[in-house]
Amino acid sequence: MERLTKRQLVASLARILAARPRAPRSVAGNPLLRTILERRTRRRFRDEDVAPDEREAILEAGRLAPSTVNLQTWTFLPFDREQWRRTFSRPLPLGAPWAVMILADTRRARRAFEFPAAPLCDHTVGVMNASLAAMSMVLAAEALGLGSCLLSETGKTGFYDAAELADVLVLPAGVLPLVTAVFGRPLSGRPRPVMPPKLPVEAVAPAGGYRDADAAVLAAWRRQMQAGYQAATGGRSFAGQLAHYARRIGEAEAGLRRLVLGDGPDAAAGGRGKGL
Repeated sequence: MERLTKRQLVASLARILAARPRAPRSVAGNPLLRTILERRTRRRFRDEDVAPDEREAILEAGRLAPSTVNLQTWTFLPFDREQWRRTFSRPLPLGAPWAVMILADTRRARRAFEFPAAPLCDHTVGVMNASLAAMSMVLAAEALGLGSCLLSETGKTGFYDAAELADVLVLPAGVLPLVTAVFGRPLSGRPRPVMPPKLPVEAVAPAGGYRDADAAVLAAWRRQMQAGYQAATGGRSFAGQLAHYARRIGEAEAGLRRLVLGDGPDAAAGGRGKGL
C-alpha cells in the first residue's frame, strides 16, 4: 500500500473530523435513533463496575433480539475481570470491568426441532442471529450511558481464535465463539470519539439495484482508513496492520473449517466439526 502524501493525510483527516450522521431533520430528535446514530466504540473505561441491574438489562436486550424463525441461535457467557482471568489466564481486554462473549449456538435449536444436517445454513443462521443479539446489547449499554467495544481478535476474544476458545470453554459441536462485547463507563471529561470513516450511502444502498462501488469512492475510503489508523496509533504502519490481519485470517480459516465443516486432522476421529 502506498504511503499517504502530507496533503492526502491532512485532507483525509479533515473529512473524518467533519463527518456527521445523516438523518432527516423531521426525525433527527428521536431518542432511539439518536442512540443508534451517536453510538461510538469505546476503548478506555473508568475503574468502576457495571451495576447488576445494568448487566441484567443488557443481557435481556440480547435475549429479546430478533432472530430467524425465532430460533434464538445464541448463547451469552458473561465475565467479570476475575472470571475472565480465571478462565483464560489473561486480563479482560481494554481494562473493561465486564464482558459478554456471544456464541453462535445452533445446537439448542437442532435438539429441539431435529433439523437435518446443513452446516453452511446452520453457520449462516447462527452468525446472523448472534450478531443481531450482540448489537442489541451494545445499543442497550449505550442507552444506559455505558460504553462498549465489540472484539473479535484483540485479546483472543472471538472468531479469529474460535478453535482455541472452543477448546478452553469445552464447547460442543454447534457452538462457535463469535465476538466478545466489553462494557464499562466511559472516561469522564473525554469527548465522544469521532465517527470512523464510513462509505457514502450511495455506495452501500445504490438506487436501481446492485452495482460495484466507484473506484474513486473506494480509494478515498481507503485513504481515510489509513489516515485514521495512523492518527489513532501515533503513526504506526497501516500496511503492517493489514498484513497482520491477513495472517490472522489465514489462521482463523483453518480453525473455522474444523469447527463448521469438520475439516482437519481430527475430523475422521469424530472431532467437534460437522457443522453448527
